[in-house]
Amino acid sequence: MNVLSLFNGMNTGRQALENIGIKVNKYYSSEIKPYAIELTQHHFPDTIQVGDVKKWKEWDIDWQNIDLILSGSPCQDLSAAGKQAKKQAGINGSRSGLFFVFIEILNHVKLLNPKVLFLQENVGSANKFDVGIMSRALGVYPVKINSSLLTAQLRDRYYWTNIKTKKDGMFGDIITDIPQPKEKEILLQNIITSGEVKRKKANCLTQGLIEKNGRHKVKDFNNWQKFLLKRPCSMVILITENNFVRLPNKIEMCRLQGFPDNYCDILNDIKAGSLLGDGWTLPIIEHIFKFIEL
Repeated sequence: MNVLSLFNGMNTGRQALENIGIKVNKYYSSEIKPYAIELTQHHFPDTIQVGDVKKWKEWDIDWQNIDLILSGSPCQDLSAAGKQAKKQAGINGSRSGLFFVFIEILNHVKLLNPKVLFLQENVGSANKFDVGIMSRALGVYPVKINSSLLTAQLRDRYYWTNIKTKKDGMFGDIITDIPQPKEKEILLQNIITSGEVKRKKANCLTQGLIEKNGRHKVKDFNNWQKFLLKRPCSMVILITENNFVRLPNKIEMCRLQGFPDNYCDILNDIKAGSLLGDGWTLPIIEHIFKFIEL
């Protein structure tokens, strides 16, 4: 397949295709974060970096031969998590509005290849109004899948795709027909490298978890402990060790997203946490891609 991945992040789409045995011919990546590009090229040096998604009309791409377009357009304006809930800009926000750039690209490719497949992912806390706008733009309604079925974290996400669809309801709406994956009993206690946890599953790993709560910002250890304990439980994974609490380490964050322990070895904890927290859950994407008919 020839693949175009928008907002490519840590390249989960490519890794998922490789893991289920789908051969990739050309893989174009649109990404601007330097360490995301670094990680992508480390694992897949043949990835073709095309740059900023907003400059897509300048890209030198064989558009008519694109078989699959991937998009994980930014969710910050859609998320109802934490402080963002109070200032939710919705799909027309400056960041989540990049979804419409994806639509421009998708429609461009459809004119040249009407059979092009696509996958769009976004946060499960998006309001129904925004989900409706996105669904009508894509011509298909999403399925909601929680990463907790295949990993040790609660991560509810919408997935829109034409890989497998069906008509539904009185008006024959097209809906994403990817079934829920069979649940695997993977608990948070099973994936931590040390310590104990009180909950069965971690609450959603977030992009800002490591960046905003880094130990370097709270130098006194006692204040650091108080700082962690005051954080909303929905946003921070508290792991008790020797009567102290800590944030997840890099290995644990990889496991929460279904990646091998060493996947982010070339990055520090802050960079790895940023990409993993903002990325896709690998086994969920593998599950969806298994329905691609070649």
